[in-house]
Amino acid sequence: MIVASILLILVAVVLLVVGLADGSSSLLIVSIAASLLAAVALVMGARQAAAARAAAEQTPAEADQGGGSADRQPGGRMPPGQHVPPSIDHGGTGWRQPPGPPVVGSAPVVDGEPAPAAVTPAEAALLAQLDREVWVVDAHPRYHLAGCRELLGEPEPLPVAEATDLGFTPCAHCAPVAALLSAEGRIASGGAGAGP
Repeated sequence: MIVASILLILVAVVLLVVGLADGSSSLLIVSIAASLLAAVALVMGARQAAAARAAAEQTPAEADQGGGSADRQPGGRMPPGQHVPPSIDHGGTGWRQPPGPPVVGSAPVVDGEPAPAAVTPAEAALLAQLDREVWVVDAHPRYHLAGCRELLGEPEPLPVAEATDLGFTPCAHCAPVAALLSAEGRIASGGAGAGP
């Protein structure tokens, strides 16, 4: 494909020169069409070459499982355009995902962290629709309402839906779930929502 694109580029240049010399608009149009075809052939050739490299880098075990490093470059990096967000932002606001896997329900207090408040599946679904902000602290697993006494360190605002997606859980002390859902006119208990 790359050879075909080079040949099409040469044809386009020749047609352009001849079309300009003769003053023929039809040759100029054919030159433009040949240029476009050359661009398409070049893109297709580059994609085929990338797919061949990815297939060559895949280990036999990954090939049997149908996945693995076919999406990755050597060293485990994702190719451009296939971004997987890191759990730690080293260059921006300094935010991290809370330590460990997301906590569902209640869990014991660890290292002085407040206990998480229990969240029903219905409440979680309602929270996922909200864009109201809660407060989080780098490397702490809870999200809070502004002014919570458990909110120590350098808090940052974050939409509640994003906080839950990142694995933060609500603080049992300030009860942000009940406060946010009642502020939105939705019932925080009983598993049903009301309002808009």
